Amino acid sequence: MLADRTPIVIHCVQGFISPLLANLYLNPLDHEVAEGGWAMVRYADDFVVLCHTKEEAETVLAFLREWTSAAGLSLHPTKTRIVNAVTEGFDFLGWHFRGGRKWPRKKSLQKLQEKMRALTGRTNGPGLSEIIAKVNPILRGWHGYFRESHRTGLSGPDGWLRRRLRAMLRKREKRPGYGLNEADSRRWPNRWFAARGLFSLEHGSCSYG
Repeated sequence: MLADRTPIVIHCVQGFISPLLANLYLNPLDHEVAEGGWAMVRYADDFVVLCHTKEEAETVLAFLREWTSAAGLSLHPTKTRIVNAVTEGFDFLGWHFRGGRKWPRKKSLQKLQEKMRALTGRTNGPGLSEIIAKVNPILRGWHGYFRESHRTGLSGPDGWLRRRLRAMLRKREKRPGYGLNEADSRRWPNRWFAARGLFSLEHGSCSYG
């Protein structure tokens, strides 16, 4: 379990490399780490080694530095670090892991919000039904990857998107504001958006509210 280990979060090759090339280069490392009795999770050149103690983590890190140097590779100078998985947590493959839980990392949320902003501006011309038709495929795809998140990791972006849509609806009624007050939530409650087919990340469907 992550909760009782200290993971080393490692990007072992500086720059970009294809997963296929990374697997060719790092396959021997996979075997040597396993032979050393250490637990490693790797995707291409990104990997995490889970250790029971800080001392063990330092031993593993020294081994990795030696191995990558001999292979003509290098560990990323800033992304390679030892962290406590309980108190600090770490990012890996779009997720943030901490205290035995996981949720989308900040950068993943920011990327989702950037896509949503482009489609939900308060002065956007399309009607709500057309906007929902455009955002739903993005939301479903995002949910497909992050559906195992702790619930707050999904309810947060759900609420953020509905607030943007309420602000847009206010604007179209020529009323100032950003859809943040209680009156707007009563006028356009969550079930109102569900009835119009807006996909919910938290519920994984259009049935909620």
